[in-house]
Parts: sequence; C-alpha cells; structure tokens
Amino acid sequence: MLHKPISFVPDSDLCSKVEALVFDCGAYLMQAREQLQEEHVHFKDKHNLVTHADLECEKRLIEGLSKLCPQAAFQSEEGVVVGVSKGLRWIIDPLDGTTNFVHNLPFYSISIALAQDDDLLLGVVYAPCTREMFSAVKGAGSFLNGASIRASDQEHLEDALLATGFPYYRFDRMEEYMTSLGQLMRQCRGLRRLGSAALDLAYVACGRFDAYFEHNLQPWDVAAGILLVREAGGVVRGIREGVNPLHGTEIVASGSALAELVWRELNPEGA
Repeated sequence: MLHKPISFVPDSDLCSKVEALVFDCGAYLMQAREQLQEEHVHFKDKHNLVTHADLECEKRLIEGLSKLCPQAAFQSEEGVVVGVSKGLRWIIDPLDGTTNFVHNLPFYSISIALAQDDDLLLGVVYAPCTREMFSAVKGAGSFLNGASIRASDQEHLEDALLATGFPYYRFDRMEEYMTSLGQLMRQCRGLRRLGSAALDLAYVACGRFDAYFEHNLQPWDVAAGILLVREAGGVVRGIREGVNPLHGTEIVASGSALAELVWRELNPEGA
C-alpha cells in the first residue's frame, strides 16, 4: 500500500528559533549599513541593487535555517542556493528594500517563509530599524513582538489608508497600474509607498494599512507577508481572477471588509 508523505508541521518552538536567527541577522544589517561604502553596491540590472550585505545576510540565513530544518530546500532572491518552487522549502529575502537600505531609509526588512508546495506554513518579517518582529504559524494567528495582531476592519474606502509599490523593472502593465493608482488615490484617505513589499504586507496584517497592491513581485517578496495577513484575518489574492499571489507577480491584500471593494477597483473587467 502506498502512503502519502507526511507534511511537515512547524510549531511555535521552530518559529521562535527562526525569530532568533532573523534578529541576529537584523543586527548584522544595521552594522553593515553603518559601514556601507559605494563600492559595496552593485546593479543586478538598471533599477535593481544588491549589496554585500544582501549576500552575507542570505548566507547566514541559509546556514542557520539549514540546521533548523535540514530537509527543506531554498528559494532565494540572491541565488546563493539554487531555488526550487515546489516541495518543502524556505522562501527567503535577506534584505527587502535594498534601495532604502543604500539610501539609509529605515524601511527595509528580512522576510522568511516556510512552504510545502503552495501551502505557507510559517512566516517571519523583521524590521531591524524599529525592532519589530512579525510572525505567524499556519492556524495559530499572527503576532507582532509576541502580541496578537489583526488586519483592519475598515469598511469604507474614503477612510482607508492604502499602500502600493511602483513597478521598477517591468513596465508592460504600467498603463493599467497608473489607471488603478489614479482611481484609488481619488477615493481613499491616503496612499503610501514604503519600498518593501514584506513590510507593506506586515503593516496590512497589523492594521496600519487597510489595503496594499503591487505588480512585478517575486515569491520571496511576499511569501511571509501573505501568511501574516491571512492569519491576521485579512484577504490576499491576485489582482486578476485566478492568479496565485505567491507565483503570479501581483498581489492585493486587505482587511476582509474592504477586500471585494478594493479588488473591484483594481480589476473592473473581472468584477
């Protein structure tokens, strides 16, 4: 008789160990920022920076996570380990918001998720500059520095604070994005752009932002944040019908009360 493989089930102890690892890596990033020099900054392409800190932080995370869960592979931004998109794997962004980091803006983060295929099991987002640790384990809720958090219950778009991210390397949907931006800007209380998708999602999870949307993303930008929002009672989906936000390079996240309204504004043809 054939048996299905038993899925890996993370627990609070594993989450605490991941948090400790991420906290140490955050301290490293803060120190690296103080010592950052121009020759440490390189371009992956025209608008996409990478620093020695990205690479060193990823190396430290991979070494630590490999000890915590040796059976998991890695899907990572900087490619120190060749990534995979299925099976049990860590999905990591060692420095989300590198441009902010280079310019000494305090909106950057470390994002770590553990996934089994498309099932997100654990997520941690850490903001070193504010020492805010967002974490979630599937089925156990979302937390900020150990305290339970919930997504916004805002029902009215005119009272909502929204967040977005600007496309910076692919512009094939720029017209669609600018149309959506203009429509929402006219209707909401305010619209912000931090420059770290992981932090945007963490802020949706704790209710600071009522909704967030962005195009041109990768799994390591959003994996941990998706779990944070969902475990905080929020809704995450693709902007277009049927798109998986973990793989579809687009995302809209909000509290449950605004979810359908914001999605219709972003996707009038699919509504």
